[in-house]
Amino acid sequence: MKDTLKPIVALCKRRGFIYPGSEIYGGFANTYSFGPYGAQLKKNIKDLWWKTFVEKRRDLVGLDGPILLHPKAWKASGHLDGFNDALIDCKACKARFRCDHLIEDALKQNADGLTLSQMTDLIHKNKVKCPKCGAQDFTEARHFNLMFHTHMSKTGADGDVAYLRPETAQAIFLDYKNVVDTVRVKVPFGIAQIGKAFRNEITPGNFVFRVIEFEQMEIEYFIREKDWESSFTEWLASMHDWCKLIGLKSSHVHEKEHPKEQLSHYSKRTV
Repeated sequence: MKDTLKPIVALCKRRGFIYPGSEIYGGFANTYSFGPYGAQLKKNIKDLWWKTFVEKRRDLVGLDGPILLHPKAWKASGHLDGFNDALIDCKACKARFRCDHLIEDALKQNADGLTLSQMTDLIHKNKVKCPKCGAQDFTEARHFNLMFHTHMSKTGADGDVAYLRPETAQAIFLDYKNVVDTVRVKVPFGIAQIGKAFRNEITPGNFVFRVIEFEQMEIEYFIREKDWESSFTEWLASMHDWCKLIGLKSSHVHEKEHPKEQLSHYSKRTV
């Protein structure tokens, strides 16, 4: 864990905000319990968010979708085939790392867009050291899907595989027509949801800022494409207002514009 985080982690535990998960059994990586004060603080934020963006607005409605969706939903969304991280293992200590993080930390080089073989060559040829044990002996890079899977039957047959959602958006898209038909909303309008999501990521030492089980507060706002720029500007301003509402200083909130080469395939702009 980063040295700058250690006093914050200690304070959170000492004051009853956040505890390491399964601590009496030696802990369980990247899992945490919210203590009495942490649980109440989290509830206060969620309640305020819901009141601000759902109850006080006429153009937003709420949804509470399931964690488990039909596997076809993840096939259609591209998550089954493309929701992967390139990982590599240290042969000496068996530790596993994200290739892009190794390359960026050791070589100060952006790894976006590199193939598995290119990342493997960079790590091997530059004799990158294992951050854990210092060895310079890595496996070939491989893709690992980030979705946790389970089985819907007692037999555990492959045909009964289901996935814990890695994000909350899909339930909103699946129930879009149901929402339109039942509450008679018209574009532009939004659907909001608060719920758990799960990602089987390599997240060493980032405390609650990068965990495998987390809660999302998400809004999918539906507009006509020609209006995207004005709508984007309005929502960006709304996010700044939200930060002020929960007590964040404006001087501590910074916008980071993603360059075009780092945009998701569905994005025209990301801040």
